[in-house]
Amino acid sequence: MKKPPLLSLNRVSKTFGGLVAVNDLNLEVSQGYIFGLIGPNGAGKTTVFNLITGVYPCAHGSIRLEDSELTILKPYRIARLGISRTFQTIRLFPNMTTWEHVLIGQNFLSRPRLGGILPLQRAEEFTLREQAQEALKVLGLWEMKERRAVTLPYGSQRKVEIARALAARPKLLLLDEPTAGMNAREKEDVLNALAKIHDFGVTILVIEHDMRVVMGLCDHIFVLNFGQKIAEGTPSEIRKNEEVLEAYLGQEE
Repeated sequence: MKKPPLLSLNRVSKTFGGLVAVNDLNLEVSQGYIFGLIGPNGAGKTTVFNLITGVYPCAHGSIRLEDSELTILKPYRIARLGISRTFQTIRLFPNMTTWEHVLIGQNFLSRPRLGGILPLQRAEEFTLREQAQEALKVLGLWEMKERRAVTLPYGSQRKVEIARALAARPKLLLLDEPTAGMNAREKEDVLNALAKIHDFGVTILVIEHDMRVVMGLCDHIFVLNFGQKIAEGTPSEIRKNEEVLEAYLGQEE
């Protein structure tokens, strides 16, 4: 029997005034894989992320994480169900260290519960700190943990955002252009880190404009154009899809 998808979008639409940003979109993200979401500028990719995470309400359709309907939930409740994300533009706190940023990502996991037993709470806090350390080490940030995050090189700042999202122990990690603005070495470091994150059992959905990154990283790719899905398949299938080549990949030449 086929396992149900981890994330499913069914006939999802979103409009801004008279502009249709996402139109009748169907997607299924299976657990344990890395999925890519690509398309030209303005295709609706970030809008899809904002719909999944509750930043925007859906005009129509259903978004489900396993058995939970997301379209009726606030963003913080969606995060608690197991979806973490990064953003297209870096969002760091100016006076916080790298370490503090990662701890912030765990905030909703570590809040004390009424009637809690103190030794159990301390054990949970110790576990969370270990996981925060692991997130920093996976992203190559451990030696920078005491530095203010905004003083780090651009590529490292992006990795801080990924580490913060990872520290929340997500089932599904949404990455919006994680390698944007990076040089070749920084991109390679991020790709290696994402491979490790995937090995931990985290499902990843990534928006990315660098086709070499997408084709080398993803197991399955969705292609949007004008808010509609025009293709999906493996990287080799997407490379040969004429509609994709015309709408997006062909612009790289």
